[in-house]
Amino acid sequence: MTVLSAAVVVLSNQLIYSAMALLLTLFGVAGIYVFLWADFIAGVQLLVYIGGILVLIIFGIMLTNRISSVRLSQTNVQQGVGGAIAIWLMILISLVISKTPWYQADAFEPAGTVAEVGTLLLTKYLLPFEAISVLLLGALIGAALLSRKEN
Repeated sequence: MTVLSAAVVVLSNQLIYSAMALLLTLFGVAGIYVFLWADFIAGVQLLVYIGGILVLIIFGIMLTNRISSVRLSQTNVQQGVGGAIAIWLMILISLVISKTPWYQADAFEPAGTVAEVGTLLLTKYLLPFEAISVLLLGALIGAALLSRKEN
């Protein structure tokens, strides 16, 4: 699902379809992080990329005038060459994966990453954490002041 939605991001000729496919791609990447026992990184992926950056992209698309009439050109000379290279790399990686004698690792108990990160943020890295929070608060206040209409 993640790879297919990433292909739609690149190959779609409408910006809003690309943005929606990017949403699915970022959810898929967060799911991969969950499968790798990196719950904190998955949460950050959802909050930062989907909650912030993707919403900004969609607002930019929606607030741009006459964006629905714009079609992106998909005629590119390098598209065939890039597709051939991508297929060749996929075959090469598949061969390497199938021919490699993989080592069977022992089962492990995943460590809790969120508690350790929280402890470090509130003990050893308290000053940089607070400095970044004050910087973000200043940026938020500045953005609110700049976007305010004057009477």
